[in-house]
Amino acid sequence: MSLELQLKTLPNKPGIYQFFDENQKILYVGKAKNLKKRVSSYFNKEHVGKTKVLVSKIKNLKITIVDTEYDALLLENNLIKEFQPRYNIRLKDDKTYPCICIKNEPFPRVFLTRKLIKDGSEYYGPYSSVVVAKALLELIKSIYPLRSCNLDLTQEKIESHKFSVCLEYHIHNCLGPCEEYQTLEDYLENIKEIRDIIKGNISEPLASLRKKMMQYSDKMEYEKAQQIKEKLDILEKYQAKSTVISPTISNVDVFGITSDESAAYVNYFKIVKGRIIQSYTTEIKKQLDETDEEILQKSIIEIREKFNSVSRIIYIPFPVDLKIPDVKLYIPKIGDKKKILDLSERNAKEYRLEMLKQVKIVDPERHSKRIMAEMKTLLHLPEEPRLIEGFDNSNIQGTNPVSACVVFRNGRPSKKEYRIFNVKTVEGPNDFATMEEVIYRRYKRQLEENNELPQLILIDGGKGQLSSAYKSLELLGLAGKIPIIGIAKRLEELYFPHDSIPLYLDKTSETLKVLQKVRDEAHRYGITRHRNKRSKKTFTTELETIPGIGKKTIEILLNHFKSVSAIRQANEDEIQKLIGDKRTSIIVNYFKTDK
Repeated sequence: MSLELQLKTLPNKPGIYQFFDENQKILYVGKAKNLKKRVSSYFNKEHVGKTKVLVSKIKNLKITIVDTEYDALLLENNLIKEFQPRYNIRLKDDKTYPCICIKNEPFPRVFLTRKLIKDGSEYYGPYSSVVVAKALLELIKSIYPLRSCNLDLTQEKIESHKFSVCLEYHIHNCLGPCEEYQTLEDYLENIKEIRDIIKGNISEPLASLRKKMMQYSDKMEYEKAQQIKEKLDILEKYQAKSTVISPTISNVDVFGITSDESAAYVNYFKIVKGRIIQSYTTEIKKQLDETDEEILQKSIIEIREKFNSVSRIIYIPFPVDLKIPDVKLYIPKIGDKKKILDLSERNAKEYRLEMLKQVKIVDPERHSKRIMAEMKTLLHLPEEPRLIEGFDNSNIQGTNPVSACVVFRNGRPSKKEYRIFNVKTVEGPNDFATMEEVIYRRYKRQLEENNELPQLILIDGGKGQLSSAYKSLELLGLAGKIPIIGIAKRLEELYFPHDSIPLYLDKTSETLKVLQKVRDEAHRYGITRHRNKRSKKTFTTELETIPGIGKKTIEILLNHFKSVSAIRQANEDEIQKLIGDKRTSIIVNYFKTDK
């Protein structure tokens, strides 16, 4: 059946669709409320980027109709895992995480494992951090002595005295069930409390331990009561450390997300009675410019499946088109629920920053591409600002005014291309007129010499400086062709031509950091060159006041001695070797008289 005919006969029902290339290799798996509308949208709209490439490769499709959209999500998720299509997003890692196992056996052992065996044993997790899982297991073992041997402790074998206690018993890590020193009933009571601790239900084990402590105290068995008291303290400290929100928030899944041009970062919390008992964060590469809503929707399904979550309440930061049977999705606005959601989003952002730092080290080109793409989006630019030129004026009370032009390529300074402009037409401290002159001179020359023009001009200043610079671009016919913005220092406002309302970027935004770096570098370069100019002029003016000393002599002296002060203190013979007897005598007499 031809693709065209398939498109015409698609049903208006929920389901999943699979796209194949000419070799019948699967390209993409998607889900839809309405298969006809969703699949047809790929072929009756204009696309860009990877979506355009995907559509050009589609030669065949296959659909599967399901009862509900949730069934479609589950099937989509399973097919993506099975076939790993090129154009589908996937969670970054597929490694096996550890679980805590309560073994299905007489006197059950409790241990960490990465293998799940269907033998009736209980598995809790998986835990995204093996360190966290080990810490929890150590806590349990410090409170409840458990056997660690793999003996077959059936009642018959114990009663036949087939086993004898080992070192673990003598160092109090085990109570010796192999020789009936501990009853099965007592052992299973400990296992019940361990199960509660793993699930996050600390209150019942605490109550049980307090009860035992009081019983020993009433019998005046104070040493045993003290041992229970120490275990109580350990468990109470664990409870205090793990409580982060109201204990009324229980059995809840929380999802936070942040993203950039190339990837999204999703954090997951499992909350039980006010405690985060599980935390997991992952990076999801974007394939077809997926929205945060689409990525979060898929992540909820996959992460809940990964961690075997059966929570009936989910907190999310914004609405998603997702309905899970018997599960409610909430968007908290205030209170403890909002705080835990904010914490989840902060974890996602911190994870993103950590990943970006790693990328910056191992793949600087990818790091640069991502920043350029972000700048294009946030600053509403027609193209990525691979070449940025920044300007700043420097003068002190109107003297020796200069303007600095710094050049950044791919977000990094290109110092060999820096330029300094000595202001020619402006008298006095007129920042606006100075900016107008310098911008005109810079880009008039660039046009005349057919040089490369920047994708962004950054002006150090607010609306006034920006308007002056824009006038020059208008005179040159470049207005609207080169994006230009001003950055004001006080609140880091970004101003655009003909817009009185500034743009404020997040203080942690990498786009803002690049702009600040350009602005600060222009300021540094301008101040340095202005200082040099003032110093040089001061020295030259003093030497030029000496009758009989010309510019060439002054140049020779300054090139050798570097400063007027050094000339003043120099040996007469050293000066004489440079400029001869007559001029040396003039300079020496001048400095003697000057004293």
